[in-house]
Amino acid sequence: MLVNLNKILPPARKKGYAVGAFNFNNLEFLQAILEAAEELKSPVIAQTSEGAIKYMGLDWVKALTQGPIKKSAVPVVLHLDHGKDFELIKKIIKSGFYSSVMFDGSSLPYEENVKITKAIVKLAHPKDVSVEAELGVLKGVEENVSAHEHQLTDPKQAADFVKQTGCDALAVAVGTSHGAYKFSGSPRLDLKRLESIRRLVKIPLVLHGASGVLPRLLDLIKKDCDKISDCGRLAGAKGVPDEEIKQAIKLGVAKINIDTDLRIAFTAAIRDKILSDHNFFDPREYLKPARELVKGVVKEKINLFKS
Repeated sequence: MLVNLNKILPPARKKGYAVGAFNFNNLEFLQAILEAAEELKSPVIAQTSEGAIKYMGLDWVKALTQGPIKKSAVPVVLHLDHGKDFELIKKIIKSGFYSSVMFDGSSLPYEENVKITKAIVKLAHPKDVSVEAELGVLKGVEENVSAHEHQLTDPKQAADFVKQTGCDALAVAVGTSHGAYKFSGSPRLDLKRLESIRRLVKIPLVLHGASGVLPRLLDLIKKDCDKISDCGRLAGAKGVPDEEIKQAIKLGVAKINIDTDLRIAFTAAIRDKILSDHNFFDPREYLKPARELVKGVVKEKINLFKS
């Protein structure tokens, strides 16, 4: 069933769990996300970036999602991740098949971020579309999101931002990064800052850049790497440890974004199948194990988040 963030995130924050928000770029990713959620009887957020919409086309996103989400036995949010294009956000709100949008004004001056977020809330709420906003900047690169330095979220400013904009969820910067290279030293989140934000901000908090960059997937992606001379792929990649994620959930994080882990799983499975079996040419022979590995990662995250 299609719902918005307001149906699933407030109970998560109140009861001390988080709902996974998983990015999809094609049919196999979407199948993996929805099947994992149904098998574990968990609410889930399936989200597309602007890049994914450009890749698939908005009409194809609609065609892929409408039937499966309506038939789903668990609550599903169809969410726009990191929306920066105001005209596209307006189009998605008016389209009637997305139930939630994120406006990412984190790179804008504070007052401009407030102004545009408030305008989007005004457009979205009458359509029963929830709005996630962002304050603070995450370091790293992922599609059209790029920053060289962290700008951690100021707790008092976050409280003012939520009061002025009326947004439904707030993504905060507390030390995570976009992409596969999240930390250069020991992985650590600014949990004291997060605790201060939680005390002042009463709406659900969101953690972006939260993939764990799982070692076993890195090992799989490097298997037989000498055959195609790509042993340097993802060298030095490092993600957020599970214990840090658990602590963040205790401190008010109710939505956790996972994208990098799914991309690594998909790539690892395809590489492994192609390198180990030279006799097939049916793409389903490598898309199926890729889908199953992504599904396994989604289930692992759902269990970690306790949703």
